[in-house]
Formats: sequence, structure tokens, C-alpha cells
Amino acid sequence: MASENLYIVPPKGLHTHMVIFLHGRDSNCREFADELFESEASKPADQPRTLPDLFPTIRWVFPGAPLIRSDRFDADISQWFDMWSVENPSERPELQYTGLQQSVQKILNIIKKEEDLAPREKIFLAGISQGFATAIAAFSVDTSKGFAGLIGLCSWMPAASHIEYNQRSENTIKLESSCEDFRRLGSVAMQLSGNTPIFLCHSIDDDVVPIENGRELRDILQSRHYQVEWKEYDDGGHWINEPRGVDDIVRFMNRHMVGGYSLSLEEKF
Repeated sequence: MASENLYIVPPKGLHTHMVIFLHGRDSNCREFADELFESEASKPADQPRTLPDLFPTIRWVFPGAPLIRSDRFDADISQWFDMWSVENPSERPELQYTGLQQSVQKILNIIKKEEDLAPREKIFLAGISQGFATAIAAFSVDTSKGFAGLIGLCSWMPAASHIEYNQRSENTIKLESSCEDFRRLGSVAMQLSGNTPIFLCHSIDDDVVPIENGRELRDILQSRHYQVEWKEYDDGGHWINEPRGVDDIVRFMNRHMVGGYSLSLEEKF
């Protein structure tokens, strides 16, 4: 199923788990999914090694970012929130507030809908670049339950406002922003979902998002006592290192798939 706002790749067999994967800035859900599924692991030899091949019981959900006017470039681009500088996400954080609020709301709605098909503990929340910055914001806002895991590629900690989650009723979610830095999320809220494992990877030669931004994201999450698995690669650019990066993602998912088909693949990696 495909649209500008959502692209879904169903499982090849019995459905056991789900990955909700957010694309990066100036991309779209279908384009990102197609490129992601071209990336291959190193094993098994002489067999298909893409993520759908290795995880046939996973439903892949790719939300699409809206077109938002870029204040810096004076053009409408696909982005989860506007920002002045990817290299320095803390610059002009006021540009990020509205878009981040709206995108967090959208992702929370998708998560809630997908929970009708799989419980939260069987859902991985993932993203690349600005997509993971949005995912980590949504994760930090709704700490009611933990995920199977978070997967972040080439990303950073968003510098926009501290977003508070308020459950007014079972069907109403309201997001409010304050002037506090997003990095100052309360430790009590973070601890509620602290059992969610997190995988982060970044290539040293990333010329879009400096690896220092990824290291800072790692350090902030570790300071909140999250289980963070961090991988650095010499090359890979602003993407996934192949095949090592794909192998690392496969290992991480295998370790944290409860009752999943692909647990049997762990020995191959």
C-alpha cells in the first residue's frame, strides 16, 4: 500500500513484528523504502540478503513527511520539521517547534493504529537523519510503553522545545511546547521507557550530519541510562554502511525480537 503519506510493505509470511521507519529530510516514504531494501547484509551466502528477505514476518511501515516551507531556502521541501542547519541543529531552534509537534502527533497516531496489529513490545521504531530525530522525540513524549527497540541512522538529538505529552482522554492527545531545551527531558519520564534498547550507527565520512552530532545523541541517551549500542564506520556516507551496518542492524533486531522467526538467523551473524 502506497501514498504520499504512508507506504506499507506487508510480511511475506505470518506477521509477528513491525518496523515503523521514518525517512530523512528531502526524501519520501516510497523512495526511502526502495533504497533501504536494496541494502544487503553479508550473509547468508548465495541467498537473498535484504531486510525483507531476512525478516519475512515483519510488517514495514514507512510514514511520509509533509511539505514544509524552509525558512532558509525559501522553498517547500519534504521534512518532518523546519530547521536552519543540519550541521548545527541547535541553531535557531524556534523554527523546529511547530513542525516537530505536528510530526510527533502524526507518528504517535500511526503507532496507536499499528498497535491494533502488534503490541508495542513487538514494534521497532526507526529513522534515518531527521527521521530518527523525530522518532526519538515521539518516543520521549509517549513513555507509556517500551518498544522492541529503537534504530537510529546518521542522526542527532533534536534541539527544539521540550514537548509534553498529555492524555486528556482515551482518544485525545495534546502536545504542548515550552521554551526548555529538548535535551532536558525529565529523567522520570525517560525512565518509564528505559528498558527499550537503542541501536545507533554513523559513518565517519558522513558529509551531511557530522558524526559528532551522532556521538552527542549517544551520550545524551546513555546519560539517561538507556541501553545504547553504538557503531561507527569509516565509510558509508549519509547512509548505511554495507554490509557491516546492515549486519549490525540484523543482529540487533534478532536479539530483541520476542518470539520472532528470524531469531533462528542469529547464529549466521
